[in-house]
Amino acid sequence: MFGLSRDPEVTHKIMSAIKSKNTKPEILLRKELWRRGLRFRTNYKAVPGTPDIVFTRAKIAVFCDGDFWHGHNWVLRGYGSFEEEISHYAPYWSKKIQANVERDQRVNETLRQEGWLVLRLWENDIKRELQKCAAQVERAYRSIMRPLQIDGDIY
Repeated sequence: MFGLSRDPEVTHKIMSAIKSKNTKPEILLRKELWRRGLRFRTNYKAVPGTPDIVFTRAKIAVFCDGDFWHGHNWVLRGYGSFEEEISHYAPYWSKKIQANVERDQRVNETLRQEGWLVLRLWENDIKRELQKCAAQVERAYRSIMRPLQIDGDIY
């Protein structure tokens, strides 16, 4: 499928329909975190990489990464490695996805250097194991915020 040629207008129409924010996995995770009493910012541009979910006081950046766009599709499709899967793509897509993966690594490093905890959750994991993903975020949040609580008040 990826190696086949298609009319560029058709490709443009398909790609234009793909959301970059407020995707189904993001919304599922946000609703669950909200249900658990956690409050956060979404798509917060003041933080490098514009994380999907941000806990500013706890300095936690959560990314809900699409399996295809961020180089995780190889696991779902049964390939032995990321490199093996992208070798089957047209050069354009191979280059694009590789650039996304490299950008994600740079963003992770920048955020960590600035004192942020970075959590990257895969789209497929959120869909299959929403409770587990939300629990991971909640544990991280509560472990950071707990030391800041004095007599039930957060300072």
